[in-house]
Amino acid sequence: MVAVHEITEKSLRSFPKILLHDHLDGGLRPETIISIAKDINYKSLPSYDAKELAKWMLATANQGKLELYLDAFTHTIAVMQTEESLFQVAEECVIDLANDGIVYAEVRFAPELFQQKGLKLEEVVQAVLQGFQSGMKGRSIKVNGILCAMRSDIRSEEIAEVTAAFINLGIVGFDIAGPEIGFPPLMHSNAFDFARKNDIPITIHAGEAAGPEFIEEAFSACHASRIGHGISIRQDITFNNGEASFGKIASELIQRSVPLEICPTSNVHTGIVKSIKNHPVHDFLNNGLSVTINTDNRLMSSTCLTSEFLQCRESFGWSWKEICDVTDTAITHAFLPQHEKDKLKIRVESWEKDNGISGKD
Repeated sequence: MVAVHEITEKSLRSFPKILLHDHLDGGLRPETIISIAKDINYKSLPSYDAKELAKWMLATANQGKLELYLDAFTHTIAVMQTEESLFQVAEECVIDLANDGIVYAEVRFAPELFQQKGLKLEEVVQAVLQGFQSGMKGRSIKVNGILCAMRSDIRSEEIAEVTAAFINLGIVGFDIAGPEIGFPPLMHSNAFDFARKNDIPITIHAGEAAGPEFIEEAFSACHASRIGHGISIRQDITFNNGEASFGKIASELIQRSVPLEICPTSNVHTGIVKSIKNHPVHDFLNNGLSVTINTDNRLMSSTCLTSEFLQCRESFGWSWKEICDVTDTAITHAFLPQHEKDKLKIRVESWEKDNGISGKD
């Protein structure tokens, strides 16, 4: 095989990638939204042209505020209220991820959002998992689910119990999602305590719009072994002549090896950083924080994991070393048994060898 020392869109797409932070209702195909909307007589879409709808989603997301970013989900959620539509969206999600060269993904969703037409929580989860299974057939990808409770609601204990019912049956973790300000992780401590007692892995959206104290709550009090976003940890790091000094929270994050699920493009769209070049992910990586790269919402942010890596390459000069390092971190912290992690590591190392990447430079 020809060596692909050069990092291009083509070589990145062929690279076996790991995705840990991706929202099911943030990754629909525009064509699917329109098709289902017509079937259910949903007349509120801003456009019934696929290209125009995709543009609207990106424009709505890219307004510099998390609350405005979340507005676009009204329409995706509206077309995900039946078992058939949930199955279709989940199946297409797997196919789209596989086409982007992803070999393992954890896709999260909040089952409570899909009950407008009377589905039970268990029926929502079952439909999504069946869609995942169908999408995986004949493709070299594995997709598991993470269940989210909405942090602005009061159903987190109920969602944690549903997670326990499906753990290791296609669901591998528990999370809270939604608007962060005013809804700290500790509000849902009972749910996280339940998850811990039932050996359910926990990842928590923290430090996206709120400060580093939410990150500390997530890993110290709420048992999170991964942090969704976690960008505000930069407030606890001081740089002086290129040297980094860490505050209490950042030091503990490093000590515990708790990885950040970084979503660069999404962070630009929600106004957390001004541009990819201003993103602290490179500084995080260079100073000992555990980092993974993710998509967050592929439709809203018009992105894929190949694109995220390409932008890191263009903005920070990342070589295969950085790309392989964050991929290795993602495998290490995936909610998988060790023997499955080992297989993924072998798969990535085999690709590196086949493509002439020695020393990962």
